[in-house]
Amino acid sequence: MELPLLKEVVIILGLSVLIILLFQRLKMPSTLGFLITGMVAGPNALGFISASHQVETLSEIGVIFLLFIIGIEFSIKGLAKVKQTVFLGGTLQVAGTILLTAIIAFTLGLSLQQAVFMGFLISLSSTAIVLKILQEQGQMTTPHGRIIMAILIF
Repeated sequence: MELPLLKEVVIILGLSVLIILLFQRLKMPSTLGFLITGMVAGPNALGFISASHQVETLSEIGVIFLLFIIGIEFSIKGLAKVKQTVFLGGTLQVAGTILLTAIIAFTLGLSLQQAVFMGFLISLSSTAIVLKILQEQGQMTTPHGRIIMAILIF
């Protein structure tokens, strides 16, 4: 009996360990290494990992755990200290990302409606990645880390 999901999980974890070691040595964020590993090992390159529904489900569970851990480090009092900066910064970040992405997507041939929709998707997708980088660098509790975290959650 073959267990394809187990095989893919072992490959993902094995490659991840190698990438973490390499990227720590190069003093680069591991998040970038994981993205490169996914591109190389995925179905569009070497094909070690198929884009199976089970792997996607596991990745969603991983994001849930990441956000939960970040939530443990989150302070409501810290957020209250920076609420004006967060409201203004969050509004500008979301609006700016939507606008810039929509302009680029429209220029590349998408309809205006599709371009704006893509802008919304991009404006919401960076949160987990940036929060992971802040966590890796130990900057979650710094003043700028709290502001960035609050803006992204906004």
